[in-house]
Amino acid sequence: MSLESVVIQELKRVLPDYGITDLDVAQLLEKPKNSDWGDFSFPTFSLAKIKHKSPYNIAEDIYQLLNKNLFTKVNIVNGYINFFILRTNVSKKLLLKINNENHSFGKVDLGHGKTVTIDMSSPNIAKPMSMGHLRSTVIGNALANIESKCGYQPIKINFIGDWGTQFGKLLAAYKMWGDKREIDNDPIDTLLKLYVHFNQKAKKDPKLNDLGRAWFKKLEDGDKEAISLWKWFREVSLQRFEEIYNDLKIDFDWYDGEAFYNDKMDSVVKKLKSENLLTVSQGAQVVDLSDEGFKNPALIIRSDGASLYITRDLAAAIYRKKKYHSVKSIYVVGSEQKQHFDELKAVLKKMGYEWSDEVIYVPFGLITYNGKKLSTREGRIILLNEVLDNAYDLALKQINEKNPSLINKEEVAREVGYGAVVFHDLKNERIENFDFKLEEVVQFEGDTGPYVQYTNARAQSILRKSESFQIKKDIMDIFDQDAAFDLIKILDQYPQIILQAEKKYEPSILAKYAIQLSKVFNRYYKKVKILVEDDQLYTRLQLVRATSLVLQDSLNLLGIKAPSEM
Repeated sequence: MSLESVVIQELKRVLPDYGITDLDVAQLLEKPKNSDWGDFSFPTFSLAKIKHKSPYNIAEDIYQLLNKNLFTKVNIVNGYINFFILRTNVSKKLLLKINNENHSFGKVDLGHGKTVTIDMSSPNIAKPMSMGHLRSTVIGNALANIESKCGYQPIKINFIGDWGTQFGKLLAAYKMWGDKREIDNDPIDTLLKLYVHFNQKAKKDPKLNDLGRAWFKKLEDGDKEAISLWKWFREVSLQRFEEIYNDLKIDFDWYDGEAFYNDKMDSVVKKLKSENLLTVSQGAQVVDLSDEGFKNPALIIRSDGASLYITRDLAAAIYRKKKYHSVKSIYVVGSEQKQHFDELKAVLKKMGYEWSDEVIYVPFGLITYNGKKLSTREGRIILLNEVLDNAYDLALKQINEKNPSLINKEEVAREVGYGAVVFHDLKNERIENFDFKLEEVVQFEGDTGPYVQYTNARAQSILRKSESFQIKKDIMDIFDQDAAFDLIKILDQYPQIILQAEKKYEPSILAKYAIQLSKVFNRYYKKVKILVEDDQLYTRLQLVRATSLVLQDSLNLLGIKAPSEM
């Protein structure tokens, strides 16, 4: 039983006796900023309209019904009922629970093993992965880990961008200016330069775009040269992507690029026609969505007969549902694609697929660099591999300053540097835009990934040093100390934090929790002498171990390593 549940259950017991039913007590319960005001507070203001009484009088009435023996103290202040938890028994139980369950603590079986597909990362071939690809990749990976913690079976899908008119432009650029030896020597950088050069030239000579479209038509028609070049570009791109994914320790269950669905779109169009959903508008074939509140129809087939992203995404959604029988289909895609996914769900619904409600769009904001939006077409990109390399260098520099004798410092520097980049992304609410400055990200102090990792390493160091001590293994009462009980209270929140992150598809809830737990632990570390041979040593060590377990698990769910030494 959690600390919070003690209060919730008691309020649920007495509120019906007071004539209050169907009240979400857990939603109303608050945690005071100052622990002197109580461990939990229940505001009665929302009940004033129901009972036609002042909040103070309502609080008095409920107070009289409470079993005060369950708490150290209960008092009323300005319409709030403040609860002070009986610390010892609940704290001991929680400490034993965490240390017995280890990394299973916080696990809940919401999903009962059912499948969840997660569409994430999705870089375009023949282009390097930039910081712009980071968000979908790490948010999707964190959500997959959180869904797994909650009892689902996640299927991570990398929907590679390997089709479209941009590849016609690239083929045209290669035929005009390409050099096979240069591509063999440095494929991605060379292909990027060709693509950027084509777009710059096309600004002055728009006829080049016609040439690009012509080459894409060749690709669609199965021209041997076009297909051969396309396969080559795709292969060298995937090899480079894999190197970065390996650095980030992220893998995928399925790489089904856009081209995979070329032969699956006809069946979608046929079904739309058989359901009398397709109409002709200005030569194009569209689905009218006005009855769903949309101003414009969903464009399925262009006037020139070409398919669009939505045609391919319809085919992908239907194929994946049949293949995986998922109960949720999560798409981690930038916020600018909201209309696209609204249309996708609406069309699926019109096609009679009741599972359209299971399509969940998880949008995220932009990363800017020094205040500027990244753009591959304009050649203004920040290469992800270069950011990771620089993060490693910065982490190694700080490790050399703080702990130069660390045996495996290069490996630790990678875990810290890469983890810093990932954590910085995930600590920001996903819908928010943020500006990336590497020097601020790879810091051992502040609200950073290295700070959380360092806190765990500190806890691990304490545990290693304790191995030389004579320890009496009994849980003692140390929870009258505010610093210890503050740590218990935040550890107690962990299962609810996971549930909140899963419900809102919001890894930042977990990242911010890890920062807060680190701060509370470091306050405890400063106030309390932990390695003292007395009867309470074992309990203090169990508290340190519980903290380390939760920090490690939090980082693991975010896709970040937790080195034991830094």
